[in-house]
Amino acid sequence: MLLVVGRIGRAHGVHGEATIEIRTDLPDERFLIGSSLVTDPTHNGPLTIESARDHNGILLLKFREISDRTAIEKVRDTLLLAEVDMTQEAEYEDEYHVQQLIGCEVVDEAGTRLGVLKDVLNLPGQDLLAIDSASGEVLIPFIAEFVPTVDIENRRIVVRPPSGLLELHENTESAQGDE
Repeated sequence: MLLVVGRIGRAHGVHGEATIEIRTDLPDERFLIGSSLVTDPTHNGPLTIESARDHNGILLLKFREISDRTAIEKVRDTLLLAEVDMTQEAEYEDEYHVQQLIGCEVVDEAGTRLGVLKDVLNLPGQDLLAIDSASGEVLIPFIAEFVPTVDIENRRIVVRPPSGLLELHENTESAQGDE
């Protein structure tokens, strides 16, 4: 499966290096010299990593296909994707890639459909599930207490939302509609 592993940021220097916004937990494996990365938009690649280095905590990459600052500026904001074998990736039973979760049906413990997972927000404290429900977006902390079951094979996530969360969300949505 192709997964987004980074995004090309601003140019660094005059020789075609770029800052990279890392979007993977395994940058040392994803950004190896000689690796070829698919791009989105696709007309910007594929790109082959010629050099990789850390500069004050920021990853800098140089691509074989790009020789100067002007050329790297033209591909700014391009997403970098790598082929990932999902079966070999997970070290732990409760470890998932966001792409495996997006689109899963979300239900409560009684089986009532709440909506479809549209995103996983990675926040400093914890991740949040962003669920597209009939009454709008619902955010639920992605912790075992509130998300007891994730069934990737059947594309289903069972949630146990904090008491009052869904009612609060519905009341907020209806109040906004009354304005």
